[in-house]
Amino acid sequence: MKRFKTPRESLGELDAEAASTLIAAAADVALVLDDDGTVRDVAFAADDLAAEWGNRWPGRRWTDIVSVDSRPKVDDMLREPSAPTAPRWRHVNHPWPSGPDVPVLYATMRLGGRGRLIAIGRDLRSTAALQQRLMDVQQSMERDYLRLRHVETRYRLLFHTTAEAVLVIDASGRKIVEANPAATQLLGEKADRLIGRTFPEDFAPADAEALEALLGAVRATGRADSVRASLGGGDRTFLVTAALFRQESTALFLLRLFPIETADSTVATLPRAKSKLLRVVESAPDGLVVTAQDGRILTANTAFLDLAQLATEEQARGELLDRWLGRPGVDLNVMTANLRQHGSIRLFATMLRGEYGASVDVEVSAVAVDDGDHPYFGFTIRNVGRRPSAEPRGARELPRSVEQLAELVGRVPLKDLVRQTTDVIERLCIETALELTGDNRASAAELLGLSRQSLYVKLRRYGLGDLGDVDAEDSADR
Repeated sequence: MKRFKTPRESLGELDAEAASTLIAAAADVALVLDDDGTVRDVAFAADDLAAEWGNRWPGRRWTDIVSVDSRPKVDDMLREPSAPTAPRWRHVNHPWPSGPDVPVLYATMRLGGRGRLIAIGRDLRSTAALQQRLMDVQQSMERDYLRLRHVETRYRLLFHTTAEAVLVIDASGRKIVEANPAATQLLGEKADRLIGRTFPEDFAPADAEALEALLGAVRATGRADSVRASLGGGDRTFLVTAALFRQESTALFLLRLFPIETADSTVATLPRAKSKLLRVVESAPDGLVVTAQDGRILTANTAFLDLAQLATEEQARGELLDRWLGRPGVDLNVMTANLRQHGSIRLFATMLRGEYGASVDVEVSAVAVDDGDHPYFGFTIRNVGRRPSAEPRGARELPRSVEQLAELVGRVPLKDLVRQTTDVIERLCIETALELTGDNRASAAELLGLSRQSLYVKLRRYGLGDLGDVDAEDSADR
């Protein structure tokens, strides 16, 4: 329906006031124009448009109040105004002094035979804002899509080029979803034959229960110890580790397979004495750790795992050593700097913190090994927490030297260390004064600038001298 069926009967004889009210109410912008396109009158629905253009447009040509790219459209609408029954709408932009152009959708119609045109416009700013928001969202989605494509490309490249055998398994159905080339080569199957199989049907039935327990523990707690498993033929044995991750609403397992016979064959091919030495290192009571130059652990023996309260070497591999050893960011940096400069360090006193909060005093000796393009560090960590002291002190006794104070740095708070330092200096001064005065307390007090009573209090505090003599002197003074 494009027009009323009986406009004269429905609307009657509308006068100019009623017509202007009707046009102003129906349009966001209404222009009354001469045949030459000069604006004779205007009406605006929006207050900001009326305030900016209401007094500036009358008397100006329509083509002068639109942007340059909209002038041909205005000329077309002035030459061929649309019929009232089929208005042709054109998009026109008006310059705005403090922002982007204001888009208006116009249609022109002739007003009877009076030689006047009326241009009815619809404000498109809200539509343009929605379109801009839609475009921004679309561009953001395109950027996110490209970023995800790049991430997926890097993941695919890493997945297919890594030397580690990796399987991706659906957590609900235990179906193998993906297998990288290293896994297909290690398992002796093509990728299309592995994908879709149920895990762990390729492994020995005796190990299936352990593998199922591994997956169950990872799904329940997020982590679990690695397990040994053999293929169905029993010819190859692997160390299997698992991790759980989610993709959209699906839970997946990431399994890594490490062939164990490689390590065993390496030990077997060593000379007999060297293989014994390697086994001694692994079983040594002192912690032994090998790290890269950045301090990340490459391997560690069982003693270190016990000190750090770790269950498997996998939990330590790849982590920074100062996660457990010394003050984070301090002790390890000091040791590695000395290793780069001198090649070795001995008896570095620090502490080792366990994964569950336990801490012990340790001594660290280390060596830098130049292995061509991949140098590394070796650390020996000895627990000295139960080492008997040659000169045992009471739990509350103060340090007796600067060296003993230095050993406390990093183990006690700074305020306590400062207080103990003050006490050490005070005690040393009193001992020196007594030595200079031949144990004459009156002269020692005068030498120190103290009263005898203050000196006696400090003597009692530090356990210096014969306290019985002090009491006798006090009684004689009274």
